[in-house]
Amino acid sequence: MAGRGILLSYETVRRWCNKFGKQYAAGLRRRRARTGDKWHLDEVFLKINGVTHYLWRAVDQNGVVVDILVQPKRDRFAAIHFFRKLLRATGSRPRVIITDKLRSYGAAKRIVMPKVAHRQHRYLNNRAENPHQPTRERERRM
Repeated sequence: MAGRGILLSYETVRRWCNKFGKQYAAGLRRRRARTGDKWHLDEVFLKINGVTHYLWRAVDQNGVVVDILVQPKRDRFAAIHFFRKLLRATGSRPRVIITDKLRSYGAAKRIVMPKVAHRQHRYLNNRAENPHQPTRERERRM
Protein backbone atom coordinates (compact mmCIF):
# COMPACT_ATOMS: atom_id res chain seq x y z
CA MET A 1 0.00 0.00 0.00
CA ALA A 2 2.87 2.38 0.78
CA GLY A 3 4.28 1.69 -2.68
CA ARG A 4 1.03 3.02 -4.17
CA GLY A 5 1.08 6.13 -2.03
CA ILE A 6 -1.64 5.06 0.41
CA LEU A 7 -0.89 5.63 4.10
CA LEU A 8 -2.37 3.16 6.58
CA SER A 9 -2.12 2.89 10.30
CA TYR A 10 -2.06 -0.34 12.25
CA GLU A 11 -5.52 0.57 13.55
CA THR A 12 -6.94 0.49 10.00
CA VAL A 13 -5.52 -2.98 9.44
CA ARG A 14 -6.97 -4.14 12.78
CA ARG A 15 -10.42 -2.84 11.80
CA TRP A 16 -10.21 -4.62 8.45
CA CYS A 17 -9.35 -7.85 10.27
CA ASN A 18 -12.36 -7.45 12.54
CA LYS A 19 -14.66 -6.60 9.62
CA PHE A 20 -13.54 -9.16 7.02
CA GLY A 21 -11.84 -11.86 9.11
CA LYS A 22 -14.93 -14.01 9.73
CA GLN A 23 -15.92 -13.98 6.05
CA TYR A 24 -12.42 -14.95 4.98
CA ALA A 25 -12.21 -17.77 7.54
CA ALA A 26 -15.65 -19.09 6.54
CA GLY A 27 -14.59 -19.16 2.89
CA LEU A 28 -11.46 -21.11 3.74
CA ARG A 29 -13.48 -23.56 5.82
CA ARG A 30 -15.91 -24.17 2.93
CA ARG A 31 -13.08 -24.86 0.49
CA ARG A 32 -11.35 -27.32 2.82
CA ALA A 33 -11.41 -30.89 1.54
CA ARG A 34 -13.94 -33.17 3.17
CA THR A 35 -12.48 -35.90 5.32
CA GLY A 36 -12.87 -39.49 4.23
CA ASP A 37 -14.80 -42.13 6.13
CA LYS A 38 -11.77 -44.33 6.87
CA TRP A 39 -9.36 -42.99 9.49
CA HIS A 40 -5.86 -44.27 10.21
CA LEU A 41 -4.74 -43.44 13.77
CA ASP A 42 -1.25 -43.54 15.20
CA GLU A 43 0.92 -42.03 17.91
CA VAL A 44 4.62 -41.28 18.08
CA PHE A 45 6.99 -40.52 20.96
CA LEU A 46 8.39 -36.99 21.21
CA LYS A 47 10.85 -35.46 23.65
CA ILE A 48 9.84 -31.93 24.65
CA ASN A 49 12.30 -30.32 27.08
CA GLY A 50 13.54 -33.79 28.00
CA VAL A 51 10.04 -35.07 28.86
CA THR A 52 8.41 -37.80 26.77
CA HIS A 53 5.15 -36.77 25.13
CA TYR A 54 3.01 -38.49 22.51
CA LEU A 55 1.94 -36.96 19.22
CA TRP A 56 -1.42 -38.50 18.25
CA ARG A 57 -2.31 -38.18 14.58
CA ALA A 58 -5.35 -39.12 12.47
CA VAL A 59 -5.11 -39.43 8.69
CA ASP A 60 -7.98 -40.26 6.31
CA GLN A 61 -7.77 -42.72 3.41
CA ASN A 62 -6.59 -39.95 1.06
CA GLY A 63 -3.58 -39.12 3.26
CA VAL A 64 -5.03 -35.83 4.54
CA VAL A 65 -4.20 -35.20 8.20
CA VAL A 66 -7.54 -34.94 10.01
CA ASP A 67 -6.19 -33.74 13.36
CA ILE A 68 -3.21 -33.96 15.71
CA LEU A 69 -2.82 -33.77 19.48
CA VAL A 70 0.19 -33.75 21.82
CA GLN A 71 -0.35 -35.36 25.23
CA PRO A 72 1.90 -36.52 28.05
CA LYS A 73 0.16 -39.93 28.34
CA ARG A 74 -0.75 -42.81 26.07
CA ASP A 75 -3.53 -44.48 28.05
CA ARG A 76 -7.26 -45.00 27.54
CA PHE A 77 -8.18 -41.51 28.79
CA ALA A 78 -5.74 -39.89 26.38
CA ALA A 79 -7.24 -41.90 23.51
CA ILE A 80 -10.77 -40.89 24.57
CA HIS A 81 -9.71 -37.25 24.61
CA PHE A 82 -8.22 -37.62 21.12
CA PHE A 83 -11.34 -39.34 19.72
CA ARG A 84 -13.62 -36.64 21.11
CA LYS A 85 -11.38 -33.93 19.66
CA LEU A 86 -11.52 -35.67 16.26
CA LEU A 87 -15.31 -35.89 16.33
CA ARG A 88 -15.62 -32.21 17.29
CA ALA A 89 -13.20 -31.13 14.55
CA THR A 90 -14.79 -33.12 11.72
CA GLY A 91 -18.43 -33.17 12.79
CA SER A 92 -18.86 -36.70 11.45
CA ARG A 93 -18.07 -40.26 12.44
CA PRO A 94 -15.83 -42.51 10.35
CA ARG A 95 -17.05 -45.77 8.84
CA VAL A 96 -13.93 -47.62 10.01
CA ILE A 97 -10.82 -46.77 12.03
CA ILE A 98 -7.50 -48.52 11.47
CA THR A 99 -4.94 -48.56 14.26
CA ASP A 100 -1.88 -50.41 15.42
CA LYS A 101 -2.22 -52.92 18.24
CA LEU A 102 -2.26 -50.37 21.08
CA ARG A 103 -5.04 -51.52 23.41
CA SER A 104 -5.97 -47.97 24.41
CA TYR A 105 -7.59 -47.45 20.99
CA GLY A 106 -9.97 -50.36 21.48
CA ALA A 107 -10.94 -49.27 24.99
CA ALA A 108 -11.59 -45.69 23.87
CA LYS A 109 -13.49 -46.74 20.76
CA ARG A 110 -15.90 -48.85 22.81
CA ILE A 111 -16.78 -45.75 24.85
CA VAL A 112 -16.78 -42.94 22.28
CA MET A 113 -17.62 -44.67 18.97
CA PRO A 114 -19.19 -48.06 19.71
CA LYS A 115 -20.81 -48.56 16.27
CA VAL A 116 -17.66 -47.80 14.25
CA ALA A 117 -15.74 -50.76 12.82
CA HIS A 118 -12.20 -51.12 14.20
CA ARG A 119 -9.36 -52.90 12.42
CA GLN A 120 -6.08 -53.43 14.24
CA HIS A 121 -3.21 -54.54 12.08
CA ARG A 122 0.50 -53.98 11.98
CA TYR A 123 0.82 -53.04 8.30
CA LEU A 124 -2.59 -51.57 7.45
CA ASN A 125 -1.66 -48.52 9.50
CA ASN A 126 1.25 -47.42 7.27
CA ARG A 127 -0.75 -44.47 5.92
CA ALA A 128 -0.67 -42.98 9.43
CA GLU A 129 3.00 -43.87 9.95
CA ASN A 130 4.23 -41.93 6.90
CA PRO A 131 3.32 -38.40 8.14
CA HIS A 132 5.57 -39.04 11.16
CA GLN A 133 8.69 -38.99 8.97
CA PRO A 134 9.14 -35.17 8.87
CA THR A 135 8.69 -35.07 12.65
CA ARG A 136 11.36 -37.75 13.10
CA GLU A 137 13.77 -35.91 10.78
CA ARG A 138 13.39 -32.66 12.76
CA GLU A 139 13.91 -34.55 15.99
CA ARG A 140 17.08 -36.19 14.64
CA ARG A 141 18.51 -32.83 13.61
CA MET A 142 17.89 -31.41 17.08
